Amino acid sequence: MKARELGRSGLKVSEQGLGCMGMSEFYGPRDDEESIKTIHRALELGIDFLDTADVYGPYLNEELVGRAIRGRRQGLIIATKFGILREPGSLIRGVSGRPEYVRSSCEGSLRRLGIETIDLYYQHRIDPSVPIEETVGAMADLIREGKIRHIGLSEAAPDTLRRAHRTHPIGALQTEYSLWSREPEDGLLALCRQLGIGFVAYSPLGRGFLTGEIKRPEDLAPDDWRRQVPRFQGENFQRNLTLVDRIKEMAAAKQCTPAQIALAWVLAQGEDIVPIPGTKRRKYLEENVAALGITLSADDLRRIEEMAPRGVAAGTRYSEAGMAAVNR
Repeated sequence: MKARELGRSGLKVSEQGLGCMGMSEFYGPRDDEESIKTIHRALELGIDFLDTADVYGPYLNEELVGRAIRGRRQGLIIATKFGILREPGSLIRGVSGRPEYVRSSCEGSLRRLGIETIDLYYQHRIDPSVPIEETVGAMADLIREGKIRHIGLSEAAPDTLRRAHRTHPIGALQTEYSLWSREPEDGLLALCRQLGIGFVAYSPLGRGFLTGEIKRPEDLAPDDWRRQVPRFQGENFQRNLTLVDRIKEMAAAKQCTPAQIALAWVLAQGEDIVPIPGTKRRKYLEENVAALGITLSADDLRRIEEMAPRGVAAGTRYSEAGMAAVNR
């Protein structure tokens, strides 16, 4: 598998990473044994970039990744995140970018992952009550202490990104980006390229919707978090199926799957973009990795632009409260 450099950070990762969030919650029942086998298969296929966060579980996902990489740490790029406040059995109750919280969160993540250094440490959501300079300054202290290698931000607004980068070089920005979430094209991608910041695209398959496997809301488990997302509800769901049908047509013509078309499109948007599709099953992991072998011609890209222009998705990508926490 080829490598991509995240901006001008010097951090090189496999051109496709693995999002581990859904292995522990949000998308239906857990299966830790299959999840660990999926991580091991990802390593066999050349993926060296694993993404997790302390809030996933909470804590369970970092512990799972830690078990999966035990004895296999060398050569891996481990990314995790802090900043969303949540305890086991509780709902999200806010965000924090306080310097002392940055430090305590990092210590917890290192312990759960069983590693000495986090390769890419993200602030998961921006805390509007704490100047970004203070939060990034605390993260820079962790670099000097050897506890993290690179600083990342997730869902940060352009002005926040500029201010953060002036405080300490930012290695990567992680933001949702896919055929139905194209907001980063409104200046954010250009700013990352201007500043030399890598771009990590999460949910490149539209939280599974763009795979074509979800045909009705009832296909989601009763406790599946996506049932709370406006794009997966009512009329929005039905309207968004139209986009998936268009992708299916192109996939049939190219003898591949809709998921592979969606991933190939993200990969074609720039060598500095690294998608991290998430899955907890080896079957879908292998399907996702096979997308690296699909080449979209200029004509293919024009057709995709026509069928999936900006703003094509019906409904917001998070609830009202969730949307209030992004792009800050």
